[in-house]
This record gives sequence, C-alpha cells and structure tokens, in this order.
Amino acid sequence: MPKNKKRNTPHRGGSGGGGGSGAAAATAATAGGQHRNVQPFSDEDASIETMSHCSGYSDPSSFAEDGPEVLDEEGTQEDLEYKLKGLIDLTLDKSAKTRQAALEGIKNALASKMLYEFILERRMTLTDSIERCLKKGKSDEQRAAAALASVLCIQLGPGIESEEILKTLGPILKKIICDGTANIQARQTCATCFGVCCFIATDDITELYSTLECLENVFTKSYLKEKDTTVICSTPHTVLHISSLLAWTLLLTICPINEVKKKLEMHFHKLPSLLSCDDVNMRIAAGESLALLFELARGMESERDFPTETVKFGPERMYIDCWVKKHTYDTFKEILGSGMQYHLQSNEFLRNVFELGPPVMLDAATLKTMKISRFERHLYNSAAFKARTKARSKCRDKRADVGEFF
Repeated sequence: MPKNKKRNTPHRGGSGGGGGSGAAAATAATAGGQHRNVQPFSDEDASIETMSHCSGYSDPSSFAEDGPEVLDEEGTQEDLEYKLKGLIDLTLDKSAKTRQAALEGIKNALASKMLYEFILERRMTLTDSIERCLKKGKSDEQRAAAALASVLCIQLGPGIESEEILKTLGPILKKIICDGTANIQARQTCATCFGVCCFIATDDITELYSTLECLENVFTKSYLKEKDTTVICSTPHTVLHISSLLAWTLLLTICPINEVKKKLEMHFHKLPSLLSCDDVNMRIAAGESLALLFELARGMESERDFPTETVKFGPERMYIDCWVKKHTYDTFKEILGSGMQYHLQSNEFLRNVFELGPPVMLDAATLKTMKISRFERHLYNSAAFKARTKARSKCRDKRADVGEFF
C-alpha cells in the first residue's frame, strides 16, 4: 500500500529460496528432494508416467476449500508441505493441464492455510513459475497463475517480498489486460490480480496511479456513448470491464482524498450510465462503486444509512458498516472463497486491513471443537485406504512387498 496509507504490518525479512529462470530452473526442479529433468511449456500430451506422478499432487480437491484447518499432528503439516513441494515442481511440467492443476492446487492450499514461512523460502521459485505460465501459457493456465499470484501476496502481506512479486509480475499482468487479442477470462483474472497485488504491495504512489489508469482505460469502454441515449448492451468484454471497475474501486480506498475527489469529478457524469447496462452484475458493480466514491469523498463518518452486516469467524465477529469495508471484504472473499474465515482469524495482513487487532490465540479445547477440514479428511481416508490395501495384499500373497505411493 502507498506510504500515505498507514501500514500496521512491518516489513518481514527472510532469505528466500531462489529459483532460476528458463531451462536452468526447469532442470533443477525438485519434488521431495528428488531431481528430475522436465521439458516445460510443451503442449504435448503427458505420458502415463507423468500423469501417475502428478495424480498424487495436482488434484485440487486434496486441499480444503471449506473453512479453516486444524492441524493437531506434526505429520499432517509435513504431509501438506511435501505435497506442496511436489506441486511446485509440477508447475514446470511439460503438460499444460498438469501445470494448471499444480497452480490450482497450490492456490487452494494457500487459500485455506497460512503457510508464510514455507512460501517465504520458495517465493522466488513460485514467482518464476507464475511468470512463465503467464507468458507462455494459454488462457486457463494464465488464469490459474494470476489467481495464485493474488493469494501469494495475501499470504505474504505488505513488505519487500510482495513488492518484488509485483515488480516482476506487474508489467506482464498489464500487458495481458491491455492485449485486445488475449482471452477475455484471462484478462479478467489478471485485472483482479493486478488490483489486489497493487493494493497489498505498492509503496509508490506513482505506481498506484499508473495501475488506476490502466484499469480505468479498460472499464470506461463500457460507458454510454454520446450517440446512445438508452440501455448499454453487454458484450463479451463486459466481464472484463466489471473486474477492472471493481479492482479500480478497491485501489481508490487507499488513495489520498484529493485523488478520490479528482476521480469523482472525472467520472461523476459517465459512471452512472453503467447503471443502465443490461448486465445485472455491471449494474451492481457500478452502483456500489458510486456509493463508495461518494463515501470516500464525503468522509467515512458522514454516511450512517449503510445496512450493517455481521461476519462470524471462530469466536470473533466483524461488522461491515460502510461501503469501503464491504467492497474490500467482497474482493478478498472472491479470491479466498471459504478460506476467508480462516484468513480473518490468522492472517495478520487482513486483520490489519479490517482493524481486527492481533490474531486471537485459541486454546486446545476450542480448536478441537472446530470443523475438521476436507484436507484432513482426505489425508485420513487416504491413510486408511492404503493401510487396508496393504493388509489385503499381504493376506493374498505373503511374499508381496507393497510400496507406499507417497
């Protein structure tokens, strides 16, 4: 966030495990400490061996999407980290589908569990993989890479690490967003990613204004033209314009008040035209953006008619009582999904954004009562299945030596 915005989270240092670029990084990729040669960014079909190797790591359902995880045993954390190392390796696989599945698997894990120390050591490797997938990948792979970049910055929070990620990925994201020949959905995800990463990482007010201008140039294409006097008809680009508008609005919440008033003057007569769009999502985005702009311009305390919402997470409650807080919450909820509640409890960056204070320390009894995650159920069921399979095989043939997959 820019320097004019109060930053409660100090920069956290730490040496990262750097990953090289190009073929050198590809041939040095590891999974569980095992070196293997890979041929990145070939769209050839994966071999049977590659797919069997991938299957244990790249299934996104292996990672929880339904709330906070409770890790009671050290082995569970080790299993998670082992699988993530394998997924990071697979982001360099020769199969596009395998790379995409690996990116999605890592994203799902980071959305459901705080793994700051783990990714801090591997942030350069992850950034290199995301950069390659954004540059070389097709639309679905680009979307998966941009989504992972957003969650990576959310995990790391404000600081030099996120700034380095934005410095590397920002120009690529901007290029995709502005590329009229690129896939609309890829451009849409990149617009959201660009806005979120800038919100978290930038300390440069000039860079903030440049990002605003980039997003502004996209969504204003939906404005009602002078010759049109009635309804704005949606186009395939409308979804991109909506995401750009929402990302632009998010960044306005950390702008100086004079910049907010300047933007309000620029868009006051044209932004309301989006309320006539035949796409309901555009009408909602435009209405909430207008309300937020007026709220910022008038001062946060001057609008008292906001319908307060209550968000519950663990033993805590958060009250959403203004448009700024609602828009910020909705943005991160869209990225983190059901992991939002967990991050509100544990993520220092998000707790600072919503002024929740330091994370609440829960005792063992409280943790035990929390809902078991889908990831834990997967590990438990997987272990039980392997144990039953091994026992049955030994009964059938005592000479058999059944090897473990993991």
